[in-house]
Amino acid sequence: MPDDNRVHIPRHRPDARALAPDTANHAPTSPGTCLEPLARNRWILQDTSLLPTVSEELFQPQWLRQQGAITATRTGRRTTHFLRHEELDLVLRHYWRGGWIAKLSEDHYWWTGLARTRPLQEWHLLRALYDLGLPVPRPVAARVVRQGLWYSGDLITTAIPKALPLDEYIREGLDTPALWRGIGTAVARFHNAGTWHADLNVRNILVGPGDEVWLIDWDRGRLGVHRGLERNLTRLQRSLAKWSGTRERGARGWSHLLQGYNDERKPA
Repeated sequence: MPDDNRVHIPRHRPDARALAPDTANHAPTSPGTCLEPLARNRWILQDTSLLPTVSEELFQPQWLRQQGAITATRTGRRTTHFLRHEELDLVLRHYWRGGWIAKLSEDHYWWTGLARTRPLQEWHLLRALYDLGLPVPRPVAARVVRQGLWYSGDLITTAIPKALPLDEYIREGLDTPALWRGIGTAVARFHNAGTWHADLNVRNILVGPGDEVWLIDWDRGRLGVHRGLERNLTRLQRSLAKWSGTRERGARGWSHLLQGYNDERKPA
């Protein structure tokens, strides 16, 4: 029986699929995708199998409101818009800076080449994870707008139907031992694929019908990582302990989460 306070990382790791290195100024594209230059300083990357054409208005909340396309808005550290477009339920997220640097620039990032922009990197990572069969939203479109030495950007993904963030699930008393084990199992699946989540917290885990578990917000995530992945769980545990609404139930469920995690991470 594993110790409830330890995360066990087996020596054996399944082979992970790595992303192509972003070394050029022009971002690579995957099959079924299109990188469309709108002008010298604007680009849209899209999944053409979902949306054959994407207009720039799709990234503009004000225009979407005028069209009645926005169905909900969730605010927090980042504002997220839910919308209905072409019979698809989508999520629009603008890239906002956090921490002290946000006082200098709320949403502008240093330009080091198109391939290194955060929207395109997250889009490609999500596409790779989705193709691996991992529970992530499917990327639909990303936009990059360059302004001299800086850029800003947006990302559109499919929405997870009827899903709630984990902290809301906990506050409503819906977290069961089976759900906690399922969360541990889901995180282990990502780790088995060599995937690092840069900010695994209670808001970035969604729970859908039937206690399905999804991991969202893959900004600055990486694929092809095989060491130090247990720090994702340390970050999640800190997130649970941070809020009074999740602290007690999170502490009770943590041993079940580790059980699911450790069982899934055993060598084949």
